[in-house]
Amino acid sequence: MRVTVDPITRIEGHLRIDCEVDDGHVAKAWASGQMWRGIELILKDRDPRDAWIFAQRICGVCTTVHAIASVRAVENALQLEVPLNAQYIRNLIITAHAVHDHIVHFYHLSALDWVDIVSALSADPAAASRLAQSLSDWPRNSVQEFTQVQERLKAFVESGQLGVFGSGYWGHPAMVLEPEVNLMAAAHYLQALDYQRRANRIVAILGSKTPHIQNVAVGGVSNPINLDSQSTLSIERLMAIRTAIDEVGAFINQVYLPDVAAIGAKYADWTGYGAGITNYLSVPDLPLDTRGTQFALPGGYIPGGNLDQFQAITSFDDPFFANGVKESVKHAWYRGGRGALHPYDGETEPEYTDFNDDEKYSWVKSPTFLDARAQVGPLANVLAMYVAGHEPTQRHTNWLMQQVGNHLNAELSLSALHSTIGRHAARAVRCAVLHEALSDQWQLLIDNIGRGDTDTFNRPEFPSGEIRGVGFHEAPRGVLSHWTVIRDGKIDNYQAVVPTTWNAGPRDENDEPGPYEASLVDNPVADAELPLEILRTVHSFDPCLACAIHLVDTQQREIVRVRAL
Repeated sequence: MRVTVDPITRIEGHLRIDCEVDDGHVAKAWASGQMWRGIELILKDRDPRDAWIFAQRICGVCTTVHAIASVRAVENALQLEVPLNAQYIRNLIITAHAVHDHIVHFYHLSALDWVDIVSALSADPAAASRLAQSLSDWPRNSVQEFTQVQERLKAFVESGQLGVFGSGYWGHPAMVLEPEVNLMAAAHYLQALDYQRRANRIVAILGSKTPHIQNVAVGGVSNPINLDSQSTLSIERLMAIRTAIDEVGAFINQVYLPDVAAIGAKYADWTGYGAGITNYLSVPDLPLDTRGTQFALPGGYIPGGNLDQFQAITSFDDPFFANGVKESVKHAWYRGGRGALHPYDGETEPEYTDFNDDEKYSWVKSPTFLDARAQVGPLANVLAMYVAGHEPTQRHTNWLMQQVGNHLNAELSLSALHSTIGRHAARAVRCAVLHEALSDQWQLLIDNIGRGDTDTFNRPEFPSGEIRGVGFHEAPRGVLSHWTVIRDGKIDNYQAVVPTTWNAGPRDENDEPGPYEASLVDNPVADAELPLEILRTVHSFDPCLACAIHLVDTQQREIVRVRAL
């Protein structure tokens, strides 16, 4: 039986998943991006200093990450140093944005694949409160709070308008949580709306606005530092950031991590599904020097899930990464014929045909690392940091695995993370690690300013002739890299190889499936008319297709008209 889910994402659409289901399990899958990204062509012949402004528009969600990767690409081409204060300010933005993003993903984009909101209506709020209080000392796990949440849910149902809860597979046989667990999760869903906002406020304070920050520049940031001036990065703003860091940290450690452990234990069978591609790629991030040779967070490559074969990526200039990336368009709607190309030589020439299982069926290209498919994202990053000996990662991973084991009365190994539910566990770990890094970067900035350093910008100068550069960033969804060829001060070629391209790409030059496609094989599907299990595995990657594709209308029809009143 053929099952098509389109769109499959809760965030912004244009991802189509097709599966052949045989005897209640997925036998074969296709991932198709349904719109085209044209930013590469828009950037050609532009001033490289302006690229980051356009690149942010690749996505309406992950705007910050593209700004960072873009300026790093140009700085790499110029071999331009970045002042320490600028690195720390960028690092604060990066970590705050990622903390916000990870909270949003678990609670608002994927939790409803596992949590039955309708079931929460029959829960006993007192029993739900006792359960939550047994997991942590979070002060908002009270009977009163849970009773109020249940009353809000009942009001939604009685109104006939479920709002954000309107499109769930309530009552699906794959939903196994007790009513009290569902009520606890629903309460934390609503609380998470507030705490993700507090994390994003840090981005807004430093970036002037969010989404689409305004403060980065090739060579640093535009934040002037004067602790006594209200119109600059002042002590008042820095202390507001400190307060937000502490508030969000309490939610992560007392709510997010315990929730993932408790809910993950209830779905322990899902450690047996969704592994797919186990070549894991991540990159180091949060540079601690002016040249990008020292990082707070490690990264690297793990082939075949074998942690003993981990190879670190050590700098922005590391040839191991720079030479290892290629993209194929054999099964994507672009003109090709030259095989898999390195991004510096990449081409983005659209050529739409139609959806054909064995030929072209997606607007997403197919990246490879060392000529093999690779999975990117929090799981890849956490495994790399763990094996690299990063203490906060090891501590939070061990704690989470121990908590799940306690719920199950069993011991778990790291191999359980190679799975659908493992990606959720890794994302929670990464969120806690990034929160600690966020706090550390704040202190580094304060200490550096205290030493009298207020520099935030080094002016770039462009030589004649050709230069090339790559800027990478470990974004919330995984490895993001921007590649630019600059000739005589103008962009000659620009390619963005984004996390969802790595994971959502169709079959490659050798007809090997991408991570989404491979992870779905052998997934159970209890009801082909209600393919919840397909959503679970794809959503565990946190798909965001806007980064991989963009809209093109060859008929140039008017889609929408906005009128200012």
